[in-house]
Amino acid sequence: MWVDSHAHLDTFESDGTWPDTWAQAQAAGVQTVIAIGGSTDANQRALAMARSNHDIYAVLGYDRDAVSATPDWDQLQQHLTASGVVGVGETGLDYHYGADQAGAQQALLERNLEAARAANLPVVIHTREAEDDTVSILRAHVATGQGIPDCPGVIHCFTGDAPFARRLLDLGFMISFSGIVTFKKSDALRAVLPSVPLDRLLIETDAPYCAPVPKRGKRNEPAFVAYVGECVAAELGMSVAELASQTTTNAQRLFRFTSAS
Repeated sequence: MWVDSHAHLDTFESDGTWPDTWAQAQAAGVQTVIAIGGSTDANQRALAMARSNHDIYAVLGYDRDAVSATPDWDQLQQHLTASGVVGVGETGLDYHYGADQAGAQQALLERNLEAARAANLPVVIHTREAEDDTVSILRAHVATGQGIPDCPGVIHCFTGDAPFARRLLDLGFMISFSGIVTFKKSDALRAVLPSVPLDRLLIETDAPYCAPVPKRGKRNEPAFVAYVGECVAAELGMSVAELASQTTTNAQRLFRFTSAS
């Protein structure tokens, strides 16, 4: 049984394809999906999906794309106390797109981290071409020692190298791998896998983005997390069942849920 630890389900909900998509995920052995917010609309859809399905949990926050928006922090803080909400995010830094807004992205990330501390929730972090600033801000977050869960969060869709992973692991974070790890040219990323302790490892789809081989080029969906798991298991010399069990346990520990199925 699989947990897709990161999927943007608002895409499927808004176009009416979610019932079929969820049926396909269950047929593929997916027992739980973490629905990711990141904007006012995505937050509301993720929260509604979590309320209507006991196998869906919501992560709510404001992503780096919201630097030009006006987040409703009071509403977010209220929603973070709702049943089925298990984290804050997705949020983070992306200097590949938007390096000219680095300062605004940092301020937004810090405000999300403040909300996470107030709600005692883990954070889901995006980082791209912003390693030093990401580590610096997350180190300050963890150092507060207030409102930080045992595991402070996860770096989702990790694409960095082993030294970067080590810096994040030293702060207590989990590392999550998406369909990118299956790509033919991702040898360097696959080489990072053995450096991540098994109890800090997650897998995800990041649906509808980054569909794994052999579905690359198609719209990604939670059912495809099995392909990510199969690739990671092969690289680590584990059985698929062992990898599924370990990553499920890790997701349950990070997001503090138990399967209702």
